[in-house]
Amino acid sequence: MDSRPLDDRLSASPQLSPDDLTAVAEAGFKAVISNRPDDEAPDQPSAAEMRAAAEAAGLAFAHLPVVGGSISDEDVAAFRKTLEDLPQPVLGFCRSGARTTTMWALALAGERPADDLISCARAAGYDLSGLQPRLQGK
Repeated sequence: MDSRPLDDRLSASPQLSPDDLTAVAEAGFKAVISNRPDDEAPDQPSAAEMRAAAEAAGLAFAHLPVVGGSISDEDVAAFRKTLEDLPQPVLGFCRSGARTTTMWALALAGERPADDLISCARAAGYDLSGLQPRLQGK
């Protein structure tokens, strides 16, 4: 498991497998958010498989699939609400962790400075510099 902290509520991760979820729970996470659409790649587990494994490990699970480059304001609002409602800390994942990180930053835009969000993402290994105008509300 490759967990990359973004803040005290959320960490991002590349694709998880059902077998990873026991280790996720043992690491202290209380919930998992999947931001990867089903059938994006032939070898990826389905959201239903991930939900079953998460629940078996004692984790809450949410599936909010998004396509990179076309994340809507509605997607961001759903992510924000889901993150607020899930027990924390939460581990979010997609193929690389970048979509989860993007959703996190957009959900916090207006609450935290864009440069701070970009810096936190960079420390986790994700480059969100191209999102700066959107994070600044431009």
